[in-house]
Amino acid sequence: MEVDEENPASTSPTEASDLGPDSQTLVSSVHATPLQPIQPLVPPVVVPPTAPIVPPIAPIPSILPPPVIRPLAPLPVRPPVLRPPILQNGEVRESDSDSDNEDTGPTRTAPGTTGEYEISEESRLVRERQEKAIQELMMKRRAKALAVPTNDMAVRTRLRKLGEPMTLFGEREMERRERLRMIMAKLDAEGQLEKLMKAHEEEEAAAAAAKADVEEEIIQYPFYTEGTKTLKDARVDIARYSLVQAALRIRREQRKRDDPDEDMDAELDWALGQAANLVLDCSEIGDDRPLSGCSFSRDGEKLATCSLSGVTKLWKMPNVEKESTLKGHTERATDVAFSPVHDHLATASADRTARLWDTRGSLLRTFEGHLDRLARISFHPSGKYLGTTSFDKTWRLWDVENGEELLLQEGHSRSVYGLDFHRDGSLAASCGLDALARVWDLRTGRSILALEGHVKPVLGISFSPNGYHLATGGEDNTCRVWDLRKRKTLYTIPAHSNLISAVKFEPQEGYFLVTASYDMTAKIWSARDFKPVKTLAGHEAKVTSLDVAGDGRYIATVSHDRKIKLWSSSSKEKAMDVD
Repeated sequence: MEVDEENPASTSPTEASDLGPDSQTLVSSVHATPLQPIQPLVPPVVVPPTAPIVPPIAPIPSILPPPVIRPLAPLPVRPPVLRPPILQNGEVRESDSDSDNEDTGPTRTAPGTTGEYEISEESRLVRERQEKAIQELMMKRRAKALAVPTNDMAVRTRLRKLGEPMTLFGEREMERRERLRMIMAKLDAEGQLEKLMKAHEEEEAAAAAAKADVEEEIIQYPFYTEGTKTLKDARVDIARYSLVQAALRIRREQRKRDDPDEDMDAELDWALGQAANLVLDCSEIGDDRPLSGCSFSRDGEKLATCSLSGVTKLWKMPNVEKESTLKGHTERATDVAFSPVHDHLATASADRTARLWDTRGSLLRTFEGHLDRLARISFHPSGKYLGTTSFDKTWRLWDVENGEELLLQEGHSRSVYGLDFHRDGSLAASCGLDALARVWDLRTGRSILALEGHVKPVLGISFSPNGYHLATGGEDNTCRVWDLRKRKTLYTIPAHSNLISAVKFEPQEGYFLVTASYDMTAKIWSARDFKPVKTLAGHEAKVTSLDVAGDGRYIATVSHDRKIKLWSSSSKEKAMDVD
C-alpha cells in the first residue's frame, strides 16, 4: 500500500489492460497534453512459478483536475522542401549521384524534372538595362582614349570621311564632336581601325590641299570688295587734292611760325575777345514746324535752314530776309549744307533721299540709295563729293556731278548720325548711336582710327582747321576734343546739362569751338585750353543745329522753337581776314 501511494500513476501492463474505457480516455487526454512528461514504461515483473499468485488489485479511482491548455508560440514558416516524387512501380532513377542537386545558374533544372525556373519580365528588363549600361560605360572609356580633333571644320571633315552626316538639325559644335567620338569608339570596338586610319590620312591630305588653295586664294582674291573704276578715279582725285592742300597748310603754318611779325597768342586772344562780345543781332521765325538744320554759304551772304515740314529756305544776310523756298522732299528735312565751292546746297530728308539745289530753288540732282532715313550731310572740301549718313548703319559718298554712288561704307554697329571732312580732304570722320567715332582714310578706304570714350550716342563731330584736333559731342552731355597725333582724348568738356546736338570749330583758324545743346543754349569754348568764353542763351526750346560764318563774323543757331537766331560781334570791325 505504501508503494502504491508513492507511485500512484505507475501501473503494470496487466493493470493497464484491465482499465476501463473511461480510464483510457483519461490517460489519452493526459498524454495529449505537451506539458506532462511521458512516464517510462516499467517492464513487467516475472514471478517465479514457485511464488504464490497474487490477484491484481484494482486501482483506486482518483479524481484528477481537468488539464490546463496553454497557448503555443507560432512556429517559424519554413520554405517548402522540394522532394523527389515517390517512385512508382517500374520507375528507376537515372542517377543517384549528388551532382544532380548542384546549381546550374539562373535557369536551374530541378532534379527529376524537365522544366526551368521562370524569370519575371521585370527582372529581365532590369538585367537588360544593366548590360546596356555596362556596354555604354565601356564604350565611353574607349572613346575617352581616342584623339578627336577640336576644330569644328576638322570634325566635319572627319565625319564626312567616315560616311556620317556632317551636322544634324540643332546640333552644336560640342555635340558634333561627341558624336564623332562615339562613332570612332564604335568603329574601334568593331575592329575597323584600318578604316579610321584611311580616313585620317585622307583628311590630312585634304587639309594640306586646302591650305595650298587658301594661300593661292589670298594671293588671287583680296578680302575686301573690289570697288568700281569710278571709285578708284575718285580716290586718286582725292589723293591729289589732299596732297596739295596739306602742302599749302604746312607752308602756311611754317610762314606764321617763322614770321617775327606774327603773334599767334595775340591773334588768338583777339579772336576770343570778339567771340566774347557776341550778342543776339537778329531773331526770325524760320518755319511753321521746328527747325532741324542751318548752313552759311561760302561767302557768308546767305543762310539756308530746313525744318520738319520738309521745306528748305534761303535767307539773305545780315538781316535774315527770306529769299527763296525749296520744296521737294516728301518727309521732314534733317539737314542742309552749302557747297564750299559752288553756289549749290544739299538737303537730307527722312524720305531716304538727298537732293542738290541751286540758290534759285531749282532741283539739280537726287541721291537715292539709303535704306533708312538720313541724318546729317556734308560736302567734301573739293566740292565734287557729297557725304550722307543714315539710320541704315552706313554712310555713303556720292559724285555731285552725276549723282552716282561711289562708296557705301559700313563700320558702325548702330545708326550713323554725324559726318565731317578734314580740311585737306584726305580724311572723313563719322559718329553714330553706337557711342563711337571713326576716322576714315578716303584715299585707301580704311578705318584708321576708332575713338572710344563717349558712353552714349555721339551726335556731332567737327574737324579743326589746324588738322590734328577733332571734336565730338553726344548724349552724355560732354564734348571731347581728340588729338589725332596722340590718338587719345585731349580734353573732356562737361559742356551742357543736356545732350549736345552739334559741334563746330571756327572754320578759318579754329580759334574757338561752338557747341549746341538741348538745354536751349549754345556755348563758345577757347581752342587754347577749352575754357568757356561765352554762353549764347535766348532760345525757348532745344537747339538742334548751328553754323559759323567763314570769316567768323556770325554764328547762327536754330531751334525747336522755330526761330533763327543770329549772333554777331558788337564791334563794327571785321572779325578776321579770309585767306
